[in-house]
Amino acid sequence: MKLDVVHDLQSVYRKLVDSTSRPGLISDLGKEAAILDGENAAGCSSSILLLALTLLDPEVTFKVYGSKAEAVEKEINQLTFAKAVQADQADYLFLLKDAGAGSLEHAIEIANPGTFINPHKSAVIIAETGAITVGNDLLLKGPGIQTSTGISIDLTGNWIERRSEKNKEYPTGVDLIFVDRYHQLLSLPRTTQITISREVEKEWVM
Repeated sequence: MKLDVVHDLQSVYRKLVDSTSRPGLISDLGKEAAILDGENAAGCSSSILLLALTLLDPEVTFKVYGSKAEAVEKEINQLTFAKAVQADQADYLFLLKDAGAGSLEHAIEIANPGTFINPHKSAVIIAETGAITVGNDLLLKGPGIQTSTGISIDLTGNWIERRSEKNKEYPTGVDLIFVDRYHQLLSLPRTTQITISREVEKEWVM
């Protein structure tokens, strides 16, 4: 079955909007990813490619982190006509699963946070990670969440601290989107507050 660039990508976009407006809601891109699997020659996961096809166009820029970054950037450019640029100039930063330790922290630090006049010009970081599930590791609060909600994400490092620092001067900041190997999607807009559970904090420190 061939990917329907209108119907299937609209479905991906709706799921992304749902997860962004309701942080903590995990959306499943498995159906769309399965359609793309046979056509994906980009060297990245089908979920990453789906998001690239959904979000990129000739008017925006992007950067890829990973061992096959150059090949993936070339493929995405051919498919979307978006231009690959340096990380600090990119509208979208894509971190592949083999991007390496510290890549997410670096991307958060260097990404364009926008300005107080034009906060919408800030970058969006899209990263592949381990499993994303409902859980108690991270507690989310903020707009779109009635009281609080918990999620678990297989991702270590001090990215939460770096994200908090980057987003401290609202409305500037960066938005994060995660996809895992099972094509589960989680969106963390800059307005979402993240608290690490004590148990997880101990594990990360150790």
